[in-house]
Amino acid sequence: MNTVIKEATWSEAADTSELRRIFAAQEPTALRWRESTYAERRARIERLKATVLAYRQDIIEAGFADFGKPATEVELTEILPVIAEANDALRRLKGWMKPRKVWPSRMMVGTQAYIQVEPKGRVLIISPWNYPVNLSLGPLVSALAAGNTAILKPSEMTPHASAILRRIIEEAFAENEVAVVEGAAPIAQALLELPFNHIFFTGSPAVGRIVMAAAAKHLASVTLELGGKSPTIIDESADLALAAQTILWAKYTNDGQTCIAPDHVYVHASCKDAFIKHCCEALEKVYGQESARIQSPFLARIVNERHTERVKALLDDALNRGAKVVAGGQHDVAKRYIAPTLLEDIPADAQIMHEEIFGPLLPIIPFHQLDEVIDRINADPKPLALYIWSRNKANIQRMMHKTSSGGACINHCVVQFLHGNLPFGGVNNSGLGSAHGEHGFLAFSHERAVVRNQVMLAKMFFPPYTNMTRRLINLFIKTV
Repeated sequence: MNTVIKEATWSEAADTSELRRIFAAQEPTALRWRESTYAERRARIERLKATVLAYRQDIIEAGFADFGKPATEVELTEILPVIAEANDALRRLKGWMKPRKVWPSRMMVGTQAYIQVEPKGRVLIISPWNYPVNLSLGPLVSALAAGNTAILKPSEMTPHASAILRRIIEEAFAENEVAVVEGAAPIAQALLELPFNHIFFTGSPAVGRIVMAAAAKHLASVTLELGGKSPTIIDESADLALAAQTILWAKYTNDGQTCIAPDHVYVHASCKDAFIKHCCEALEKVYGQESARIQSPFLARIVNERHTERVKALLDDALNRGAKVVAGGQHDVAKRYIAPTLLEDIPADAQIMHEEIFGPLLPIIPFHQLDEVIDRINADPKPLALYIWSRNKANIQRMMHKTSSGGACINHCVVQFLHGNLPFGGVNNSGLGSAHGEHGFLAFSHERAVVRNQVMLAKMFFPPYTNMTRRLINLFIKTV
């Protein structure tokens, strides 16, 4: 049975003895799992998948309780990605686990070499509140595929989802295999004091720095899935109607609380008004009249009142500095509601232009020359995602070559997360390392370099060194 340490009992567990007990219990399992077979790892993933599907309705209800999220959106964003990740691992795991032969370099003539992937050992997965099931169990699939034990630390801000995660893990695994630890920041900090072999963290860049510093104390490897202000660029050649529909879908899913959501839109000045018109039409078609959007069954809610106040403060600051509301703007903090809002004429010093929005506010910024957009993107930290809407190949190539981001979509949004054959991750401020598919498997694996001798040519370089040794070295310098 898994042990759950709750925030309320933290004073009793301040010496971290219970966390250390769970961590210690996983050590012999991790050592044993180094030799785990394909069949054993496959069985663990299948068990997790079956348990998730058994709790499908509970996950839907938890999504509504924590976010007011529509059932279809829970299935699309929380359940489906986990099942897809599990199925991909089940199909491809045997190939991932096989040693990979490599050709000898010229210096290594007379040897054979291969790369053997092995589990890192005991891993910690710290997941965020915005997609608590998806971003807990997706990495866990990769960890299990690689042969690791794991401790999961879900967010305390989504208690219903955390409770379901605990039940899923308790049913599928013994505590010395996978365990869930619930609680707030002090428990996360205590977990980070333990010498895990790998830490997978999803959250903000600010907390990512804390995680990386803690990992450095034990020289643990890390995967950091962070965030940032992901820009969208729409040039004059774009399909504006499709762009509006897709961008708003990507932005307002989960009420804007998505790390790869379009944060703001740069649109060519010649088509800004037409783009806004398409956006207003799409909002009305999906969410109804402005006055009734609070009642839309297709809009989730902000996770809590504190975050609602934060998003409202961004809106108020922008309006006080001269920004204009094109659509939306209504809010009810007690109901955790902020309407899907389009803004224009935002001054450069507004907070919304410098802080990740993580809510249903979308600044629309006109531009005349593409270089000015490229310069503004490059002046900011590298984002997790970049979205380009264009039918001009030269413009697309220019934007792709002159900017940097964790991932990118051309004439689409957010679907890079769902592409299991692509590495998902950030760069610098937006993250470190990659997840999903084989990339996730390798994130939780150590690639061990193995050389097997066949002909002992290296003896030519053993001491005592002679003139012949020097001639051979000179020959190698010229030919390797």
